[in-house]
Amino acid sequence: MRVSAVQQPEDRVFAALASPVRREVLRLLRVQGPQPVAELAAHFAMARPSFSEHLKVLREAGLASETKVGRQRLYQLEAVPLHEVQEWLGPFEQFWRAKLAGLSALLDSLEDDES
Repeated sequence: MRVSAVQQPEDRVFAALASPVRREVLRLLRVQGPQPVAELAAHFAMARPSFSEHLKVLREAGLASETKVGRQRLYQLEAVPLHEVQEWLGPFEQFWRAKLAGLSALLDSLEDDES
């Protein structure tokens, strides 16, 4: 199977989620709601331009949106792309549940043999 060099929308989401900084930004937006850039940036020990790059990646992946309110830019979580990730991960979760159920059955049978 040949993989296209063109990035699919879900590829951008996975790339955005690869960074612990961006995952923490998403967590903050989920827990605390929309926030100004300065408030979000205060949680991280990095230069403002570096932090702005993380926000840009989140916007481009569709995971965050920006609204200008007066002189502030507010960021808000956009969760729809996370649903797409969950759908993609679903079959893997089913795979591991089946493997763990098999392991559980094996361990139970070993316990029965020892009794």
